[in-house]
Amino acid sequence: MRDTLRGIVDLARLGNCVAAGALTATGAFVAGASGAAVPTALAAATTVFAVAAGNAINDYFDRQVDAVNRPDRPIPRGAVSPRGALATAAVWFAVAVAVAVRLPALAIGIAAVNLVALVTYTSLFKGTPGLGNALVAYLVGSTFLFGGAAVGNPRAVLVLAALAGLSTFTREVIKDVEDVAGDREEGLATLPIAVGERRALRIGAAALVVAVGVSPLPYFSGTLGAAYLAVVVVADAVMLYATYESVADPGAAQRRFKYGTFLAAAAFVVGRVAVVV
Repeated sequence: MRDTLRGIVDLARLGNCVAAGALTATGAFVAGASGAAVPTALAAATTVFAVAAGNAINDYFDRQVDAVNRPDRPIPRGAVSPRGALATAAVWFAVAVAVAVRLPALAIGIAAVNLVALVTYTSLFKGTPGLGNALVAYLVGSTFLFGGAAVGNPRAVLVLAALAGLSTFTREVIKDVEDVAGDREEGLATLPIAVGERRALRIGAAALVVAVGVSPLPYFSGTLGAAYLAVVVVADAVMLYATYESVADPGAAQRRFKYGTFLAAAAFVVGRVAVVV
């Protein structure tokens, strides 16, 4: 029983869930949600449960690949059955829907699209070269957009959503390079398998260059000040270095990339705080 409970918790990947909820709250804060604690909390909770459910669905469809690439995950190691993973995902999706219906219409629409994307990602899009990466990139970027929509100001986080989405696309490509062996054995046509690892990394790098080019816009438009620019430049440097590192060590590179993404989000928070103060 203890191993099963631990397996259910592991299905959610709590670190990812909390991080995604924090990104949604960040989007709400950047959008100017100083007096909107309730919708911010509802949006963050929706994100947490939706991501948990999506991770469980992903583990269900990825159980054969994970037997090669991630044998320590709950289904391959026998802690949770495939049917149990589906049932757990259904409960978490139901909770996410129950919380989301109290949000504004646009936020509900974004949540509905994202729930469908989470369910269909592994079963339909993951093995399509580039498309699965783009879908994950959209989902990450939309967490900020969802937070902004929850407090009625999605336009304020468009650049943040674009920066997060483009940089996530690069990180997902790097992850696919890391997982080439298991994906090839499973017959998945991921981007590195379809076009080659080096070419896939160049495509990912191109997306990051666009993200880096977009990142100073809030400063030059006068929306955020020098504090934002100082932090986002460091975030850009971390992600650019991770992209360079991916050629030799994609595993270390994609982990470093995650830090760069969160640092970029922190830049927007710092910039927003500086404006409020």
